[in-house]
Amino acid sequence: MTEDAALEDEERKTLLAALASEADALRPELHRYAARLVGSVIDGEDVIQDAFARVFATAGSIPPGTPLRPWLFRIVHNRAIDALRQRSTRRSEPLEMAFDLADISAVGPEDALIRQDAVRIALGHFAELPVPQRSAVILKDVLGESLGDIAALLELSVDAVKAHLSRGRARLRAISDVRSEVPPPPSPEVLNFAALFNARDWDALRRMLAQDVRLRQARRPEISGAADVGRFFTYYAEYPPVRIEPAWLEGREILLVSAEPSGGPSYFMLLEWLGQKISLIRDHRYATYVMDGADVTLAASR
Repeated sequence: MTEDAALEDEERKTLLAALASEADALRPELHRYAARLVGSVIDGEDVIQDAFARVFATAGSIPPGTPLRPWLFRIVHNRAIDALRQRSTRRSEPLEMAFDLADISAVGPEDALIRQDAVRIALGHFAELPVPQRSAVILKDVLGESLGDIAALLELSVDAVKAHLSRGRARLRAISDVRSEVPPPPSPEVLNFAALFNARDWDALRRMLAQDVRLRQARRPEISGAADVGRFFTYYAEYPPVRIEPAWLEGREILLVSAEPSGGPSYFMLLEWLGQKISLIRDHRYATYVMDGADVTLAASR
């Protein structure tokens, strides 16, 4: 290897190390943005997983000196927009539309109070905003980004961002949360899984795995196959004790995980089934940030 090639290789390794460190540190913040943009903490984590795969696949093409934070936000933003398109739920208002700037004055000294309100808003309500308004409100009122940085990320003028921000805030204030539905009882499969897990009957749980079962965890490579995924329960046998209980999140059945003996829930698992067998385990032990904004309801007793 020539001296120039060796230097180039060393610079690339340095860049990748800096990128990995920045990406990991920003991951909770990126998830807060993605989850509110797609209207789901579960789908938001999928966006992050896909975005990070793209980040490291294209890391070699990053120009030297590129600020990594806005670059990472741009990739997550684009991946979230792709996800919205794929779900056919993206609003019709394009990013390039003409803007009515009549109520720009709403962006002002009250920002701190508005931001507190936005953080408390039910995550699903953000999905009721057109994408540009949604992005502007999340970036400004939830994440505290500057108007200039938001404009750069969304490729809009600052005045356009102000208009979207004002409209989005007004629309969120007009949305009232009147949901009072009683959650359904847990499914027999989830009840059985929870009972066996809390009894620490790991062998019985392994027998519930499909042969081609997959295990997905943040910050870990996905693994597949009953033999390899079965070790998942071995790890939990060695961890400090936790208990799980059925709950509902975004219309999906989940298992809340809490520390024994009396800790509150810190993350959740999501199971997918093929008949009576588990085909996918999504364990968020290493991504507790997914609980931020999660509208969780305990399952009704049978």
